[in-house]
Amino acid sequence: MLKKIHVKHLVEGMYIKEMCGSWMEHPFWRTSFLLDDPKDLTTLQASSVREVWIDTDRGLDVQEAANAVMEAQSEAEVEASLESAAAGERIREDVPMAEELTRAAKVCAKAKQAVTSMFQEARMGKAVDTALARKVVEEITDSVTRNAGALISLARLKNADDYTYMHSVAVCALMVALGRQLGLDEAQLRSAGIAGLVHDLGKAAMPLEVLNKPGKLTDDEFAIMKTHPEAGHRMLLETPGGVDEVALDVCLHHHEKVNGSGYPKGLAGDQISLYAKMGAVCDVYDAITSNRPYKAGWDPSESIRRMAEWADGHFDPAVFQAFVKSLGIYPVGSLVRLDSGKIAVVVEQSRRSLLKPVVKVFYSTKSKGRLAPKLVDLSAPLCQDSIAGREDPAAWQFPDINELWSGLPGAPW
Repeated sequence: MLKKIHVKHLVEGMYIKEMCGSWMEHPFWRTSFLLDDPKDLTTLQASSVREVWIDTDRGLDVQEAANAVMEAQSEAEVEASLESAAAGERIREDVPMAEELTRAAKVCAKAKQAVTSMFQEARMGKAVDTALARKVVEEITDSVTRNAGALISLARLKNADDYTYMHSVAVCALMVALGRQLGLDEAQLRSAGIAGLVHDLGKAAMPLEVLNKPGKLTDDEFAIMKTHPEAGHRMLLETPGGVDEVALDVCLHHHEKVNGSGYPKGLAGDQISLYAKMGAVCDVYDAITSNRPYKAGWDPSESIRRMAEWADGHFDPAVFQAFVKSLGIYPVGSLVRLDSGKIAVVVEQSRRSLLKPVVKVFYSTKSKGRLAPKLVDLSAPLCQDSIAGREDPAAWQFPDINELWSGLPGAPW
């Protein structure tokens, strides 16, 4: 039986089913666990969480003498009420980029912790925590809904050592943003997000010396890595209670290509589902824009340009076009040269034009010196400047380029 109690009535040996309130305010990454560590009890009681649901079938019941005010419901009723509460708390209105960046950084940090634990448990042969995955996707979806550019751009700033985990967070966010552009409904967006979050779960079954190799893989090592979609698919099939069919599909088929040259099945064209086609685009974009042990990530706008060259054989053209619309031709973080000769970094997309984002100007090629950073909306009616072309960050070596567009010092997780 499930009971809702105040945290002051918790004792060791109780099984936490769910913590009430926003997942972002919870002191733990887990959504349910046995309360068997006194430190966890102290941490929970000192947090902002005031009430929790306990499962008396899996842990201790409330002591009769506690006289706690409790509410007992069937498990089905609890799940329904939690789902309803989460839906009611969703924030859907757009917020400015600068406002969402700080919040998105917290989401990234929390999501990274959760995904890291999911992969570690999968490596030990444990089942995927689907409730945790849903919570992560809810928070990411909320952030993307408020301002798509914030979390997507921050997730790109992963360190090489964080790649496997933050890649899952980034692909989840990209799937949600792309799904919104394609007009998917709420249930479909949730499925797309979960698929993005677990698409690379099979990498938990790969040998660490291959997965973390700092150089180019040998043919034999690459053959091993190519088994990760099927390995992840098997893991998801073994999850108690089952996993969303979309997640199963994307996990298995996100490396398929529309020309049939992908793996593991060599599917082509309409043999590949819409979600798997989405997964292919999102997976590649985050991979090529991220720093890896063996190479630095490409500039976002350069990545879009190169992906456009591959689109006919690798990606579904309609899905790729929608992807570009969701991010912009010059995604946040892109380094650009303006007609005026000034260098700027893209900080936000404009509703008026994909070619005229909001940029932060900070360098003059004429005076060969830094300028006081200044925001310029290139789509504004009276703006006389425009983008002349992309610039290669490696050629300029601006050490603070990420801080310029984000306002945050490095990857804040």
